[in-house]
Amino acid sequence: MTHNTAYQPNFALLVGVVWLVIVGQLLWLDWTQTGQVLGDTDDAMRLVEVRAFLAGRGWFDLHEARLQPPIGYDTHWSRLIDAGLAGLFLIFRLVADTALAERLMRVVWPLLWLVPAMVGTLALAWRLAGRPAALVALLLLLFGLPAFQQFKPGRIDHHDVQITLALLTLAAAAWADRVRWAAWAAGALSGLALAIGVESLPFIALAGGVFVVRYAIDRNFAPVLAAYGWSVAASAMLAFLISVHPDHYWTQTACDAIAINSAAPAILGGLTLGISGRWGANERLFVRCIAVAIAFGLAAVVFVLIDPRCLAGPLALVDPAVRPIWLDHVSEMQPLLAVARKYSASGISFAAYPIVAILSVIILARDAEVRRNVGFIITAVALALAIVLTIAAIRASHYTIWLGIPFVAAALLRLFAQMKLATLPARALVTLPFTPALLYLGTLAIVAASNPQVSNNLGGRTCFETESYAPLMRFPTGLIVTDIDYGPFVLALTPHSVLSGPYHRLSYGIIASHRTFIAPPNEAREILRRAHATYLMICDSRSPQELTEVERHRSLLGQLQAGITPNWLERMPNDAPFAVYRLTSQ
Repeated sequence: MTHNTAYQPNFALLVGVVWLVIVGQLLWLDWTQTGQVLGDTDDAMRLVEVRAFLAGRGWFDLHEARLQPPIGYDTHWSRLIDAGLAGLFLIFRLVADTALAERLMRVVWPLLWLVPAMVGTLALAWRLAGRPAALVALLLLLFGLPAFQQFKPGRIDHHDVQITLALLTLAAAAWADRVRWAAWAAGALSGLALAIGVESLPFIALAGGVFVVRYAIDRNFAPVLAAYGWSVAASAMLAFLISVHPDHYWTQTACDAIAINSAAPAILGGLTLGISGRWGANERLFVRCIAVAIAFGLAAVVFVLIDPRCLAGPLALVDPAVRPIWLDHVSEMQPLLAVARKYSASGISFAAYPIVAILSVIILARDAEVRRNVGFIITAVALALAIVLTIAAIRASHYTIWLGIPFVAAALLRLFAQMKLATLPARALVTLPFTPALLYLGTLAIVAASNPQVSNNLGGRTCFETESYAPLMRFPTGLIVTDIDYGPFVLALTPHSVLSGPYHRLSYGIIASHRTFIAPPNEAREILRRAHATYLMICDSRSPQELTEVERHRSLLGQLQAGITPNWLERMPNDAPFAVYRLTSQ
């Protein structure tokens, strides 16, 4: 055994080489684009937030006065990501001007997070089927472009960080019985994930469940549970103190971000688990189950008592009026079946890799020894959870690829053995069709061949390109009313204020902007007057989906798109794609 492994290449070196190749792919594909657009709406808004932080905005001051004035907007995003981006910007500012340093910050940040994300999924593959599986997983990642959509240059919102923390926490939970510090790491990562956002919390909760179940089954796992419990309690407390302003906000609740109603249960639950593991290593299964039940029950009761509304999920406090006019149409929130019906190619491509992963799980599960493998159980449950979440909302689809890769890698090892493939070129050739990139492209080709009329076009990008906003700089500063998706770009690329943006806490701005465009001109004028708007801006031919053709024709938006301008609007000199109108005193 020693002789066979002595000449194996250093695994960390291989990871570094593959990462560099992936970085090269992403830069080749996206470097030019980072100079043309700011990514999506969240990337643009994150840039606004980072600039304010660099300009001296306080750590706890997440208020943006230029969005939905005079009320303003208090974001629920984590200042920790702002701090990381700001630090990266300051490093690049030492060798580049402000514009280039900012662009480099936007490019490098997501690429850096690729490294720990890769480590997380490779660790799961290694736990599942050893070093050979991790090597195959590394090859799958080499051609894993669909998995990297949240890690592309320019993606600075928070999804890449959340994916990474979920993978690392699950990997730490899987290795906790073999690596002494893994339990501490899982607890610390859980607190950090809570501070960043709620998207990854289902996977963080699953990791916590792993420690609880293993302790209930095996009393020898008690020290590991104790380490995890203490770590969760400490990290959740630190996350709360770092994220929530002590003046008047410690007692405020929130469903979409860390607050007292999420931090307190995590802290109390962690402390109870720590106590159970430290002093509750009873030989009787019943006693151990009672101990973990108390921990779970205490956390659940505290959560419900503080704010039971959050049982409905992170969007529980959203104004119901916002859902039909915006939230129900957000692409990443759409169920998988809805996407498949509207965009066949996208829907099928989202489902392709999970299907291959499920088949791999079935193949592996035929082996009784594999079924008893803790790594197999944890990763399989995590994959199942990711698939369920993807069916509910496609934004979870990236998790299915990252969590599916370990299973595909392990199943390929079985295939290599059956085909008696011993050489690296032969194994690589067999692996290629199962890589996320080639499987995605193959799926698209099959769909296109079977149905040439299928369209996967999600809309033009001209309205989001940076240069399209440059003419707005010539106009006196004022409040712009426009489509909510353009709001963050107006903030990031101009000195103007904007009435709305695509954020669920902006009910007044979203509703007012929507009603402006769907109302007849005279009613729209009154809405704009009450909002103290200066400009009205439209782009392309999009219109609210719920309008009938007659209603669209009668609306202000329909009139403007037809070239009919009310006498109280003055068309400003401006190149396409935007049409900008100034409100007059008439």
